[in-house]
Amino acid sequence: MDIPEYLPDILLTAVMVISTLFLILRFWQDLVIAIAAALMMLSLGGLFLSLQIKVRNLEKNVITRERMLRTNLEEISSRMNEKYDQTTSHLEGLVGEFSKRVYK
Repeated sequence: MDIPEYLPDILLTAVMVISTLFLILRFWQDLVIAIAAALMMLSLGGLFLSLQIKVRNLEKNVITRERMLRTNLEEISSRMNEKYDQTTSHLEGLVGEFSKRVYK
């Protein structure tokens, strides 16, 4: 996990937890509720981070598969071109042979 990539999300999660803590402390003056709300916001932020990590991994997998497919398609295309050229030259040879037989 690259920390610089996820630094904005980590900072936003910290801001979310701190703002929730201050909001709850301001309204009810109860430390237990404030800590519970902070933990709830921390877990929500963790879920967002986890979701983002999974999405980035999926993007990397899609990019890797796309590269593999492109490579395979290029290989198949080159093989098909070779077979087409071989078939064309074989047919030209057959036509040339038949035309020689006809003119003899």
